[in-house]
Amino acid sequence: MFQVSVEESFSAGHALRGYKGKCENPHGHNYKVRVTLEGPALDSVGLLYDFVQLKRMIHDVIQELDHKYLNDLSPFDAINPSAENIAKYFYDQAAKQVRETPNGAHILSITVWETDVTAATYWP
Repeated sequence: MFQVSVEESFSAGHALRGYKGKCENPHGHNYKVRVTLEGPALDSVGLLYDFVQLKRMIHDVIQELDHKYLNDLSPFDAINPSAENIAKYFYDQAAKQVRETPNGAHILSITVWETDVTAATYWP
């Protein structure tokens, strides 16, 4: 089995509704996102998935969130913009863009860091 990953970052603000503590107030993070793909075989060039394509895919999702107040954006206007929900959102959006691959590459996981030491991971 092979895995490839890319990491990108973005900045955004949010507030956790129904949370008792500092995070119920509007605040921001410099998020880092890692997308990891997995598959059993390489293509004829020797790649599991082209890094250029993978970076483009994650950039497309980031552009929707970067320097925004997440609570104002769908689906975070209805669900809390927690790191867990943001990781799932990235998966849902990225999964729409992963092109079909003859080698069976698919998204294994998405990890979102809110800080250098706190992260949440989603995998299907």
